[in-house]
Amino acid sequence: MSNLELNRSLEAILMVVDEPVSEIILAQITETPTETVVETLNSLAREYEASGRGFELRQVSGGWRFYSHPDLAPVVEKFVLDGQQSRLTQAALETLAVIAYRQPVSRARVSAIRGVNVEAVMKTLVTRGLVEETGIEHETGAILYSTTSFFLEKLGLNQVSDLPALAPFLPDVDALDEVLSSLTD
Repeated sequence: MSNLELNRSLEAILMVVDEPVSEIILAQITETPTETVVETLNSLAREYEASGRGFELRQVSGGWRFYSHPDLAPVVEKFVLDGQQSRLTQAALETLAVIAYRQPVSRARVSAIRGVNVEAVMKTLVTRGLVEETGIEHETGAILYSTTSFFLEKLGLNQVSDLPALAPFLPDVDALDEVLSSLTD
C-alpha cells in the first residue's frame, strides 16, 4: 500500500469511528506494519495542526480519533445547542408554560405548581436558551427564571403579553364543581 493510500485509508476509517481505535487494529485492517501506521498517524496529526485545520487527530485512551480543534469549541457548542432540532418533552413544555405565564418565577414555585421536581427540566430549558435567570426572590433568596427573547422568537411573539389568554383552556367552574361534588358523595 502506498503512503497516499495508507493516509487515505486511515482518514476514511477514522472519520467513521465513534471511539478511539488502536494502531494495532488500524494496522490489521490496512494490512500494514504497526510501526508504519504509528508513523503515518503522527505525520497526519502534525500535518493537520500545521495547516490550521478545524479538526485534529489525537491519540486518546489507547487509540486515535478525530476531534474538533479546541480553539473552535465556542463555534461547535453554538452549533450543537442552536442546532438541536429535537422536540421538547411534555414535562419541558408544561414547565415552560408555567414559567411563561408566571414569570419571573422560582424553580420551587414551578415545582409546586406542577407537583413534580423540575430541576432537570429547568436545566434543559436554560441550556436550550428558552429560559434564563432574571433575579433573586427577596423573601427566600431563590433564583427567579423568565423566558428569553429566543423563546419569543420561536413562538413568533413580540412580547410576553402577546401569549394567548389561559381562561379559554381552563375547565368550566360549574363542571369542576360537579366533578368535585361527585367525588365527595
